[in-house]
Amino acid sequence: VGLVVLMAVGLRASGIVILAIPVSIMIGIGFVDLSGYGLEQMSIAGLVIALGLLVDNAIVVIENISRFMKMGYSKKEAAVKGTSQIAWAVVSSTTTTVLAFIPIMMMQNITGDFIRSMPVTVVYTLSASLLISLILTPYLSTKFLKITDVQKERKMRKFLNHEIENRYRKTLNFGLKKPKIIVLIALIVFTGSLTLFPLVGVSFFPKAEKPQFIININTPDGTNLDRTDQITQYVDSLLINRSEIQHYAINVGHGNPRIYYNVIPRRNASTHAQFFITLKERNLDIFNRLISDLRGQLKGVPGAKIEVKEFEQGPPVEAPVAVRVLGDNLNILKEISRDVEEIITSTRGTVNINNPLSTSKTDIHVKINLDKAGFLGVPLVDIDKTVRAAVAGLTISKFRDLEGKEYDMVIRLPFTGKIDYEDLDKIYVSSVTGAQIPLKQVANIQFTASSMLINHYNLERNVTITSDVESDLSVDQVTKEIISQLESYNWPKGYRYSMGGELESREESFGGMAKAGIVAIIGIFAVLVLQFRSYTQPLIVFSAIPLAIIGSLFALLITGNSFSFTAFIGLTSLV
Repeated sequence: VGLVVLMAVGLRASGIVILAIPVSIMIGIGFVDLSGYGLEQMSIAGLVIALGLLVDNAIVVIENISRFMKMGYSKKEAAVKGTSQIAWAVVSSTTTTVLAFIPIMMMQNITGDFIRSMPVTVVYTLSASLLISLILTPYLSTKFLKITDVQKERKMRKFLNHEIENRYRKTLNFGLKKPKIIVLIALIVFTGSLTLFPLVGVSFFPKAEKPQFIININTPDGTNLDRTDQITQYVDSLLINRSEIQHYAINVGHGNPRIYYNVIPRRNASTHAQFFITLKERNLDIFNRLISDLRGQLKGVPGAKIEVKEFEQGPPVEAPVAVRVLGDNLNILKEISRDVEEIITSTRGTVNINNPLSTSKTDIHVKINLDKAGFLGVPLVDIDKTVRAAVAGLTISKFRDLEGKEYDMVIRLPFTGKIDYEDLDKIYVSSVTGAQIPLKQVANIQFTASSMLINHYNLERNVTITSDVESDLSVDQVTKEIISQLESYNWPKGYRYSMGGELESREESFGGMAKAGIVAIIGIFAVLVLQFRSYTQPLIVFSAIPLAIIGSLFALLITGNSFSFTAFIGLTSLV
């Protein structure tokens, strides 16, 4: 930024402009801190956005002051006249930019909480730059600018004046002579650029594009640590000879510590293991090829569900693609969830598909024979306590040591290791007469399969099937294909689906911005009306927005990026 300003306006003027950068940033950071935000990813991103905008005010002011000095005014007169002439224009320009970021500040849910420090930082920093440009910049101009330096035209400035301005003047004259043709060309190009949306695709937040990724290993509930470790060693054998990998870490029985800001560490569990892999170089082709190879090799490993996951930007989301199936009967939900899982699996670009009802756990079901229990004089509560003591143990009291620490006192039947079906035959319950009655005489013991989790959404029973998306496709493309198949599915009466994941987060976030966006547009229009004292000229200014969309879509297509929330913020900063 400083180099560009130096070439354009000269050493002394560029020094005054560059001084506005740290002063504005320090003031902005101070107010950000007072607002309860710290220096983290989003607030730093806000500083980067503001950096390209805050110098505009100082450049415009000092350029106008220099113009008055060229006209023969003294430094003090030039500072007063130059600043006062464009003060309202600078205020209007900054106000419209600030208003454009207000809707982002009004975003709701977790996305709003995640992103809010960024627009707050932009607003405070730009407001500070406005004050600096109108107060500090004119004062410094009277102290450091020299009339002789201003009157001498630098070589770079001469080139800009005589080359670029001449060519621009010719183009402008052509446009003014044939305005209808220019407007028609702009409409055609804008309409044509909208056809690029399907090619560009839409996503909420882009991939992190870090040369790092994780591998999650999940074994069925009840699997011991040794079995999970065996599968971990198999994955280790696939990674150890890959030349692309620099190093990796393995955690068995628990997840990695917090290695990325939106990846929540897993709790300790004998059924879970996790790899953290770092590549030797940041090469996207090598990275994607390795991810694809590992997913193919680890697909369908017996006795485990293995996910190869890339890091993504944005707040924590359950998964890019999530289909929520709702209904009352768990068995019917299980059947529908299998069909939905097949639909997602058959859709191109889906990976790491997870259906909670595809796996089940085994429960011990003790069905008491009330007639036999009553005849033999065995209280039902004693049967319950005895079975609990055998399987899990009963907390009967607490023990406090000399240091005041308390410990639970648990009573359990004398079984070693995990209880199995044969051990249940050895359980006896006491009757009211003190006789020991075998449990199997008063109850039938059965093993039944049950779901791991029974979730509810808005008080309605549901199951959520999730999926990640391969990097060569956008989430929007994959989601649309899945929805089209779900719409043609024969849903039983009383059962339906709703989309979660990125689509739901995107709709909630942008939906909450709609009203604030309308208010912001009205506010921007009002500022421009006051500036131009006209209702038609602001419309001409607004007509530049579609032209910005043209450039952004072409840039996203060329760079291979989708239209994400970060791209939307980039467009907002152009308003």
